[in-house]
Amino acid sequence: MKDTLKPGIRYEHRFLVPSSKTVPALYPEAEEFLAMPEVFATGFMVGFLEWACIKCVNPHIDWPREQTVGTHVDVSHQAATPPGLEVTATVELIEVDGKRLVFSVEAHDGVDVISKGRHERFVINKERFDAKVEEKLKR
Repeated sequence: MKDTLKPGIRYEHRFLVPSSKTVPALYPEAEEFLAMPEVFATGFMVGFLEWACIKCVNPHIDWPREQTVGTHVDVSHQAATPPGLEVTATVELIEVDGKRLVFSVEAHDGVDVISKGRHERFVINKERFDAKVEEKLKR
């Protein structure tokens, strides 16, 4: 981690929502999802917020040797977004506690605020993390 990894870092990330990021596409194996409206899926929205947080801090860690993984998500999904609209995530690093990072996150689709909340990530050493995952597979 670099000395520049401090609270106050902000990032804005934009993404044009395609049909492939809607509820029916989230789990095409699930007939329940296939029957639901074609709007930006909460699962994909959470991933979009994570992506914004990753991009926010990557310049402030030793990427790609160091990376961050999500450890907690507490966000609303308060408005539906159809494909074709651009969503914007605004994230701010609000706390650094050792390797634990806490973000304030918000997203809008140009019409409505679609999400607000907090997200936590943890800085990892990619090589050590991968070794632990491999070890888990051997159990």
